[in-house]
Amino acid sequence: MRKIFSLTHEKIKGPRLVDAIKHEVKKYLKRERNKKLPEDIDFWDFDCKYGHTKESAEVIHTSALNKSIDDAVQNELTSFYLEILVKPGKRTKKPIDDDSEE
Repeated sequence: MRKIFSLTHEKIKGPRLVDAIKHEVKKYLKRERNKKLPEDIDFWDFDCKYGHTKESAEVIHTSALNKSIDDAVQNELTSFYLEILVKPGKRTKKPIDDDSEE
């Protein structure tokens, strides 16, 4: 999903529009996570970018999506850019510390 979201609408009020954007993002993430996994993949991961414009977009974590949308509202922007790309993820084992076992 690569999209420029508008925060202004002639009929829809601001808070309602923000809720609709957050819902659309959440729905997209859920739809992508529910897709069938290939055999060698553990989960679906996401590369996310947020910016006031497409050129100024910076990498963010998936958990910071709602905070980024709230940031756009707080800065009173008319629009913002959001990019969410799906990639396969593999779990890695944590290294075992011998010192912690006593």
